[in-house]
Amino acid sequence: MAELPSGLLEACVVVGAPSDKLRDTHLSKLDELPQLEAEVLQVHAPPFVSKESNSSQVIGPAFSRVQRRRSFIKKKRRDRAAEVLSNGESPSRAEASSATEDISVPKDLDLIALPQLCFPGGLHLTSEQREDSYHFLVFTDLFGNRTHGVVVQYYRAAQSCQEGYAQNNRRWNSTKSRLYAPFAVCIISKFPYYNALRDCLSCLLVQLRTTRHADIEETIQEFSAKLSLVPIPPPGQLHVSFSLRPLQVVLLSREDRDSPVVDIDLHLPLLCFPHATLLLVLSCLLQEERVVLFSSDWAKLTLVAESLLLYLQPLSWQQPYVPVLARGMLDFLMAPTTFLMGCHINHLEDVAAETEDLILVNIDDGIIESSWSEIVDLPTVPLAAAESFTSRAESLQLHYDLELCHLGAGTDVNGLLSQRRDWQKRLNSQIQNIALELVVNIFREVQDFLNHEHRVFNSEEFLRTREPADQLFYKKVLETHIFHSFLRDRLNRKRDTFSRMEQNTRNDLHSRNHAMTAFSRRPPMVEMSRNGYNRYTPPDHRLSRRLGASLPNLDQPSLDSATTSVINSNRQHSVRKMTPDAGLRSSQAAVKVFRLPEFPPPLAYQYVQNYYSDMVASLGKAINAAPPHESSLLARYHYLRGLVNTVSNRRLDALEDFQSLYKTDAEIFPSEMVKSLVDSLPEYERLQAERRPELKSLISRVKRDQERACQGNGHEEGAVKHFQLPKKYMQLEEFVKCVQESGIVKDQGTIHRLFDALTVGHQKQVGPDLFRVFYTIWKETEAEAQEVCLPASVLEHIETSECVFKLSSSVKTSRGVGKIAMTQRRLFLLTDGRPGYVEVAQYRDLEEVRVSSAPFLLARIPSLKLRVRGRKETFEANLKTETELWNLMVKEMWAGRIIADQHKDPQYMQQALTNALLMDAVVGSLQSSKAIYAASKLAHFDRIKMEVPMMVPKTTSETLKHKINPSLELAAPQAVDVLLYTPGQLWVSVSGGKVMVFDASSWSLTHTCQVGNARLNCMLGVDKDQVWIGSEDSVIYIISMVAMVCNRQLTEHRAEVTGLALCNDKYSKTVAYSCSAEGTIMVWDVATLQVKRHFRLSCSRLQSVYSSNGTLWCCSRDSIMEVWRNGLVKNRMNLPEQQRATISSVLLLPEKDELWSVCVDSAEVCVWHIKDNTKPSHRVALQDCTGCNCMIKVKNQVWVGGVGRSSTKGKVYIVDTESYRVLKELHGHSDRVMALCSAEDRYVLSGAGKHDGKIAIWKVE
Repeated sequence: MAELPSGLLEACVVVGAPSDKLRDTHLSKLDELPQLEAEVLQVHAPPFVSKESNSSQVIGPAFSRVQRRRSFIKKKRRDRAAEVLSNGESPSRAEASSATEDISVPKDLDLIALPQLCFPGGLHLTSEQREDSYHFLVFTDLFGNRTHGVVVQYYRAAQSCQEGYAQNNRRWNSTKSRLYAPFAVCIISKFPYYNALRDCLSCLLVQLRTTRHADIEETIQEFSAKLSLVPIPPPGQLHVSFSLRPLQVVLLSREDRDSPVVDIDLHLPLLCFPHATLLLVLSCLLQEERVVLFSSDWAKLTLVAESLLLYLQPLSWQQPYVPVLARGMLDFLMAPTTFLMGCHINHLEDVAAETEDLILVNIDDGIIESSWSEIVDLPTVPLAAAESFTSRAESLQLHYDLELCHLGAGTDVNGLLSQRRDWQKRLNSQIQNIALELVVNIFREVQDFLNHEHRVFNSEEFLRTREPADQLFYKKVLETHIFHSFLRDRLNRKRDTFSRMEQNTRNDLHSRNHAMTAFSRRPPMVEMSRNGYNRYTPPDHRLSRRLGASLPNLDQPSLDSATTSVINSNRQHSVRKMTPDAGLRSSQAAVKVFRLPEFPPPLAYQYVQNYYSDMVASLGKAINAAPPHESSLLARYHYLRGLVNTVSNRRLDALEDFQSLYKTDAEIFPSEMVKSLVDSLPEYERLQAERRPELKSLISRVKRDQERACQGNGHEEGAVKHFQLPKKYMQLEEFVKCVQESGIVKDQGTIHRLFDALTVGHQKQVGPDLFRVFYTIWKETEAEAQEVCLPASVLEHIETSECVFKLSSSVKTSRGVGKIAMTQRRLFLLTDGRPGYVEVAQYRDLEEVRVSSAPFLLARIPSLKLRVRGRKETFEANLKTETELWNLMVKEMWAGRIIADQHKDPQYMQQALTNALLMDAVVGSLQSSKAIYAASKLAHFDRIKMEVPMMVPKTTSETLKHKINPSLELAAPQAVDVLLYTPGQLWVSVSGGKVMVFDASSWSLTHTCQVGNARLNCMLGVDKDQVWIGSEDSVIYIISMVAMVCNRQLTEHRAEVTGLALCNDKYSKTVAYSCSAEGTIMVWDVATLQVKRHFRLSCSRLQSVYSSNGTLWCCSRDSIMEVWRNGLVKNRMNLPEQQRATISSVLLLPEKDELWSVCVDSAEVCVWHIKDNTKPSHRVALQDCTGCNCMIKVKNQVWVGGVGRSSTKGKVYIVDTESYRVLKELHGHSDRVMALCSAEDRYVLSGAGKHDGKIAIWKVE
């Protein structure tokens, strides 16, 4: 079914001490009450009711996206309940239950860390009842998405928690001293409704105080089920309220779709800190310092942290953010990265003493200091902006009591809450405006140094024009992620609160005094995508995501930014104060509150459906009662009713509401949700929708938007470049650098050919005028392609991934009159008049491409003829003056397709398209008789096809499955140094400490990590959640497979780390071995990361280490050593004197008592018998080989990677382990094979040297 919108509740979790622990504590006679370990006792997540539909889909009516997690959560809950309620359960049974729970934990709900966070100070029994306590949590996943939690801790008598339990067939002694046990209820939500969820928990506690212990779980489940029925209000002027007796809870709407929910008291930081201190804290956040908040009140930590981040809006904090650290999580503060975290004030002195470079913010005392000094010596915000903020903040009325002086005592609790809520909302709005004014005053003039066309920010000129006292602040801020994200939004012309206030207060004279380039500008992708059928992607990644779903790492951003900008450096220093609502979008219309119907029994499907029907009816009445001129309010009612119809399975009604919404306010149109809804339509409903014109229009729009999203994918929006057009003649080296910076193309070989093309017939240098013309034509070609509008009748004939990159002028062809369109897959004719589609040819089907001429009266017109496989008639197009150019381009695309198919490497097709487009730009820029000859210099693949036979050997073609290119985003290919396969992931190391992680199901790039700057020599998977990486800089880097960050380093080695191995003994504790080049071997305790022992071998460059049957096998350049674990050498194997060579790799085959070795300068494989190691027992000669670099065992085969003798190209040899015979010789690389790894014995992956830089994927037979 359709993906449902997020509602108020994601999950409700109950945490506390298990009943058996409470029982044991109660029966013990300890003088001091022990601290107990908190555990998850209950988990409640929607949907709470479901019904099987006729289509065998589970319909779960709840505003949530977590239905798929319910089976896991309920299983965990049932297991926990069974564990608690069972008497006399055996230990083995308990262990089995625990294991089941570990497996069943949902990935989006961290039930392991949650108990600590619910009791950050520990779980303590008390001898007296204590007040309820609330605090707030924020969870951040790997993608930066935040989830919010509100926790209440309440106490119950420990005896009442044991109702129904017996001890030795007797009730417990009620006369024993009374104990109270704390329990925590945590509501988890996608939205930061802190005040609203606190009110909800307050209502729940009213119920729990009068509820028997046996009924608590059911009460909390019903409470959770009610919250799952609450929709989130749309952005704008419509709030949502609902009744949870005795309170009326209100969910405030966001200001707009890009603004966050604000449901906290934003004036708390102004109460806690002096203005100067507050400004210094904000300055530290803008500079992305490592900031830690401290307070004795856990609630303050999150509320103050959230307020500080809201003060910085629309700048968004993108670094690690954990506002509440439990006592057991303080090691997070040792992380070397930027972060914002919070912990209890009791840890302030310890943190200050044990850590470095931390900014310590004491909320309770309102002071800020650093871990190395009591004075924070960091640049603060610019003086003018700070003074304006201070004067505005001083005029705020922060004390609610002053608002109540003229009022009597209220008796209606909901009335009092509403009054306080209204006051807080007004104050929050004022504070947001003052904070926004501060941000605008700091970054106002950034706009003056932007060129939107080429996405350029002139940072050097911006810094030069700052006040001397402010330059250090700006220099640090400009290097931060938070500023980079802000800058990207400015280049994307994002309309947010900053842009509105900045525009409203901009000095018009200042706007006229600065000059930008006079080049014609085209709208950014985000604007063009809203008009027509956009079939365009920028040239730098035109094939990035098009050439096969399994092609990895082809999503490279479009980095087109070049400009000559002349910016007036006369700064306007005036910093003015704004009116309270100058920047915020405060609607003139009054805010409406939609009150939800009374909750039904939430665990009965029919009652829930009736509840939704009542809600739809209420919204219908509100829509009918709304004045026609209040289109904004009508849109929000339609939005809300569309949500309700979606979750209640009324799909067509929901689509009608969203169509009405689109017509009244498209800005809040939920594209992704509607797309999911359309995709979920059953066939009969889809047919009904097609008969209704308004729904048919909506479905067509959703499909077009989806296609545009696939093509654009936001890469151009995310690019930020610093580039200027050249001002002098460029030799080859300068030309390469200039083209790469411009973003036209990165491959050096292609740039060299472009240089040859632009310098045909004159001195080998490119002038600034010629480059400017070439660059301008390239950009104009992009704009022309982007403006191509293809009607639906044409779109249905081509794949959604195809883009039109080149259109001819209107010409006569043998198939009609129209324009020839070139995509990455085919040529087709876009007929004139009523636009239609005529297939010309797919590139792989072409048999001949040639220039001809067509008779016309007494003359002959140049034409292009194409002969296509399977068609009798030749296609002919009278392209006239364009004929020669199209001949070159089509031939290049044809050759690229053939080579890509032969080598199973889609990147060849991408390169061919780039070559064709460069030909077009060269011909347009030269405008001379030599233009076609110059463009022919770029016909790289066509020349290869004509000059060099490109046939791939049959054995290679049958075994080779695919190729991926880790160097795609780099200027030149980089050697693949190491390959490692872990379940589901391929780890690749290239030069300079770069580690790339590919999804093994699709071979697509998922993560990139940088570990140091040196070459990486080895990788090892450890404990299923770590990857250890040995580097030339003598460090072992440890990457977490979960977080995909390098969070640990082992620095004990003093020379480059060359080998890693795990101990594979069955009964020993897990240990790892590492070796370094000078002969040192270290033994590591994997659990503690401590060195257990180390020793040193006397050898020439120790290269690898392996553990087998209680001994270590160590390979050096000239020998192989069997070493006892205490470091004593047991045996040493040397190659015969007459065959001395440098050993490059060894391979242990314990089941055959064999050890195989290869040498970097030898063409044979030596097979040693472990028990008779005086000389090799077998030698396997490798034909046409000069040396080998790597070796792995797969099934009953040994794969050897080396380099050929005749062609110096990489080869892979497959040797049978039984017959010692070479089974296959594979030719897959243009450089030596440097690394091999096996993927579950189904595939072998080979990585090549820097002249190739690719990874070949081979099928294992």
